[in-house]
Amino acid sequence: MPASFHDVLFPLDIALKSAGGPERRTDIITFGSGREERNARWAHSRRRFDAGYGVKTLDALQQVVVFFEERRGQLYGFRWRDRLDHSSALPAGAISPLDQTLGSGDGERTAFQLIKTYGSIYAPYTRTVTKPVPGSVRVAVGGEEVASGAAFTCDAAAGVVTFLPGHVPASGAAVTAGFLFDVPVRFDTDYLEVDLSAFAAGAIPKIPLVEIRV
Repeated sequence: MPASFHDVLFPLDIALKSAGGPERRTDIITFGSGREERNARWAHSRRRFDAGYGVKTLDALQQVVVFFEERRGQLYGFRWRDRLDHSSALPAGAISPLDQTLGSGDGERTAFQLIKTYGSIYAPYTRTVTKPVPGSVRVAVGGEEVASGAAFTCDAAAGVVTFLPGHVPASGAAVTAGFLFDVPVRFDTDYLEVDLSAFAAGAIPKIPLVEIRV
């Protein structure tokens, strides 16, 4: 795990009341005729959040200050639970080992990266999942669930499923998985500005976070 990442979860009760979502970058050129040319600058989306919406009490605010100081502002990344998108199930619900297809066996391959695919018809988008919730990963081979610890292990820091000797998927066997996951993020500021008089009056402090690649 990179030294710049702390494998710790942002206070969950605050995160679940926050705001945010995925961001993309698109270049748009408009011609005189009104026709457009559009080009995606980013192959992958990047999520942004504002934890300030989840801070409703002075105790919660103090929790954030402690967390911010230990992360040294923007220096260290950490786990964030996205209330909208933290499950392999579509739509979100109870996970199943059949939720997401990771690939097919060839009789030799032992490692499979966790992924989540959005859409299925026009332009499906595949997102790499690197921070599964420990203990949440369920895996199936050829439609049959296999046991964690006996047939496979999962690296919670990288999201890689590794099959153990004697359990390597056979050629053509579909490898699928279900899991919960967090988003690796960092604070998007080195300065938390909080006006306590305004906070007491109901003002929401801005606590920006941005997704990182680890």
